[in-house]
Amino acid sequence: MSISKAGRMAAGVGLLAAVCVPERAVAVPAPPPVAPPVAAPAPARAPVLDLVLDGGRFALRDAFAILAGRPVLARVSDAARARMAQSRAGALAALSGQRVYGWNQALGPLKDRPLSPEEAEQFQRNVLRSHAAGVGPAFPDDVVRLALVLKANQMARGKMGVRPEVPQRLLSLVNAGVVPVMPQIGSLGTGDLQPQAAAGLAALGEDAPVHFRGETGPASRMLPRAGLPASFTFEAGEALPIVSGSTVLAATLMHAVHRATVLADQAEGAFALFMEATRAERGSLDARTHRERHIPEEDAVAARLRAMVAGSGWMTEEGRRRLDPANYEPRVQDAVSVRAAPHIMAGLRQVLASLRRTLAREANSSASNPLVFRRERGPGYEFVMGGNWDGSIMGHLADSLNAEITDLGVLSQELSGRLLSPRWSYGLPANLAGGSVGLNSGMVQAQSVAAAVVPEMQVRAHPAGTLSRPVKDGQEDHNTMAMASARDLHANLDRLEIVLAVQYLLAAQGIDLIAAKMAGLPLGTATRALHDELRRYVAPLGDDRYLTPDLERTIALVHAGGLTPYPAR
Repeated sequence: MSISKAGRMAAGVGLLAAVCVPERAVAVPAPPPVAPPVAAPAPARAPVLDLVLDGGRFALRDAFAILAGRPVLARVSDAARARMAQSRAGALAALSGQRVYGWNQALGPLKDRPLSPEEAEQFQRNVLRSHAAGVGPAFPDDVVRLALVLKANQMARGKMGVRPEVPQRLLSLVNAGVVPVMPQIGSLGTGDLQPQAAAGLAALGEDAPVHFRGETGPASRMLPRAGLPASFTFEAGEALPIVSGSTVLAATLMHAVHRATVLADQAEGAFALFMEATRAERGSLDARTHRERHIPEEDAVAARLRAMVAGSGWMTEEGRRRLDPANYEPRVQDAVSVRAAPHIMAGLRQVLASLRRTLAREANSSASNPLVFRRERGPGYEFVMGGNWDGSIMGHLADSLNAEITDLGVLSQELSGRLLSPRWSYGLPANLAGGSVGLNSGMVQAQSVAAAVVPEMQVRAHPAGTLSRPVKDGQEDHNTMAMASARDLHANLDRLEIVLAVQYLLAAQGIDLIAAKMAGLPLGTATRALHDELRRYVAPLGDDRYLTPDLERTIALVHAGGLTPYPAR
């Protein structure tokens, strides 16, 4: 089991003593008194993540380490610094004979208005001030740290024409623990203009807010407290690369991929526990039928499920006979939700794999406009203006991932509903009630929580990438809306945590209620471990009790990845 101490203590989860499973003939006992929430012990300080950025080798494992809160010490490689200095000199030389967007010309609808060399420095500040118009909740600090590292790595490629001091200034904020406050609302997915402008103002040392050691204050005051120079100057052409591109989108999607992967793992664990509770047939996991579909992810899901229930005596003819031997008839096959689950879950794995490839490529690309290249013919450099910042592919993949996790939420809610019905669950007590059924109503309302959340997921799964809005006097007449896709995706990941927590609670309750009749038949090794881990925090339900704490504990456990059946990856 890959269950960390931090996960066990997340969100003030009170540790409950492990409980014995009672005989069904005896009412399930009332749970022990719930311990009050306790503060998690201070975790051991993670080792520093030492990053040398060269624009070509940033890996997703490094992104996930930053998202996990690892302290970072990052710098631009010597080779990248030399490449950037050469590109910068070439860019400045090229300006004498070329009109260049954002360098010697204004921006957006004002792109045809020239700028004098004397206006260059003030223009850099004005670009950031005018673009820093975002509102709403801020991105999580670790997402912001990652976005700054991604931006620095992209600049290190030497195609944006900025001095090497620019990415190193961004990295100095990360290294010192200074986190710009980046509002989430404002980006249309055609570059992350508003949030990245907020970071640019912080790097300048203006009064944009930053977080530092638990306090929020203006960068002008907080940077010196962090041991950084109070101010910095962006020179000609250096503000536009700060705001151009989709690095904040990439960072928040890396966060979503990490979250979705952990939830996909836990969904497989919840399904395996459901199969034990309903004594499901193994035929739906048979390797031969999955090989015939020629979907590698489906093969892999089925193989992991087989491993989790390996050794189970519950998922056998003897296990299925135990609840009602006199009336037992062999099953022909389980319901579609059970048989098709490996295929449904494989769709999520496919989209995650696509997003991983796309994001790894994005992290090591020059996503900005304009870019600076050495001339193919003749000496010197030239600017090329295009749409290389667009986030359409990432946005559509975010929509696809949202659709997959929503379908997983629908599946999980359907499986939870089956557990409440004696007919659909093949003999589990109605409503999963402990004690006297009828006098006790059991867990029907806990399942209703999942049913209430799923329609919200379905509404938020509508692909925002189909909802372009023209803005800026028609200069930006197509927008990917990718940040809206990312925000909807994270909101639905929050909801999926709730739905999976309900499934875990109900599946474990089903197992406990029939454990006496299954005496002598083991659960699978992995499913037993999952059941026991959940029971460290939530006791079985006997007579009806206040259920909100049980749900909140389980949601916190899922959120922390505490019911992940596989090693961390």
